[in-house]
Amino acid sequence: MISRRRFIGQTGTAFAALAMLGCTDRGLTQTPRAAGYGPLVEDPNGLLDLPEGFNYRVLSQLGDLMNDGTPVPDKADGMGCFQGENGELILVRNHELRPDDDDGSQIAEGFDTRNGRVLPGGTSHIVLDSQSLAVKRQFRSLGGTIRNCAGGITPWNTWLTCEEAPVSPGGRYGDGLGRSHGWIFEVPASAAGLTNPAPLRAMGRFNHEAACVDPSTGLVYLTEDREDGALYRFVPAQPGNLQAGGRLQAMVIEGAKDTRNWGAQNMIPNYRFEARWVDLEDVESPNDDLRYQAAAKGAAVIARGEGIHMGKNEAYICSTNGGKEKVGQVFRLSPGRDGLSDTVELFFESRSHHVFNSGDNLTVAPNGHLIVCEDQYTDVVDNYLRGLTTAGLPYDMARLRLQTELAGACFSPDGQVLFVNVFAPTRTLAITGPWDQFVA
Repeated sequence: MISRRRFIGQTGTAFAALAMLGCTDRGLTQTPRAAGYGPLVEDPNGLLDLPEGFNYRVLSQLGDLMNDGTPVPDKADGMGCFQGENGELILVRNHELRPDDDDGSQIAEGFDTRNGRVLPGGTSHIVLDSQSLAVKRQFRSLGGTIRNCAGGITPWNTWLTCEEAPVSPGGRYGDGLGRSHGWIFEVPASAAGLTNPAPLRAMGRFNHEAACVDPSTGLVYLTEDREDGALYRFVPAQPGNLQAGGRLQAMVIEGAKDTRNWGAQNMIPNYRFEARWVDLEDVESPNDDLRYQAAAKGAAVIARGEGIHMGKNEAYICSTNGGKEKVGQVFRLSPGRDGLSDTVELFFESRSHHVFNSGDNLTVAPNGHLIVCEDQYTDVVDNYLRGLTTAGLPYDMARLRLQTELAGACFSPDGQVLFVNVFAPTRTLAITGPWDQFVA
């Protein structure tokens, strides 16, 4: 029996030989990889393959009866983890449900209704014992919204849940809607039930995807899931109080108008471009045209900005189909400190769908690595959790055996548990293992 380290070394040598012979997939030869936590072991239950020594537990799944008498909703997407009181962990989980989705939920009240029924989109809470990870209670915490895709945690212990649905009454989903959508809502981690659905209108109305807060400034960075989208920044009038309003801005990159690299290679890997921000007007955008206003003011175009997460002093942003091969990019935005300008760089660009394909939600691990959820729907759906080291080297963290996506990856505050959602049918998983045994 050979050791895992020796096996990895032998595999790497064989791979190098194949590469010299041109026997590998196009792009793989151009993408150095890290060994990570070793080869993935096939899950006998047919759900999630993980490296040796890692395990998962299903915490919550579609149809489970929650404490408020409603079933666990479907289409679990973005998620955040919070430290609660009395030895509890709190997961706030999005549900990307459309108005015509019917998963059995009967929400008592919410932001909007259609034909007399509260819209099924929103969030749910899972409260766990932090030691045993036993579920203590579950309940709906926001209702009446549309396609709550991703979001982000705040330093003041709330979850920003984002509607990926700039729709109006009589529009995309037909008659019956009472309000316009495409907003961000704030849900307290401390909620005990349904919360007040108050849209944060000053943060703009567009095809929202995710959000992250710079804890040192209170600035909020926002992604837009459009092939011709922008990256936005919200400057709050009162840091920590988003309801007090503020200014919405878009990012301009000096020397790189288009980050997608679909034609010319505008974004050079690991080259730091200076970034500045331009103010936007009419941010409630009844015509869903904020990205056009941003582009007219010089803002950089980003292909399907999705996951965004703060690291130590920087934000990482996924572009789902950016890059020459259109299988994904990750950008690193470094907010300026001590009077210096903001900078942005292309941290990673995939050259092969076998290495990294359509990154969506992402989180920063305690060791500084990125854990990225893939979201690709091709003829053969095969989504992974991909790791990216601090040097931008990819590795496999997990493989989903169902033909759906992984979403909502987030770590417990102590960094020992990785939580992640299976989109549909909903499953929320807790992954544990030897996080300190990474092999470069």
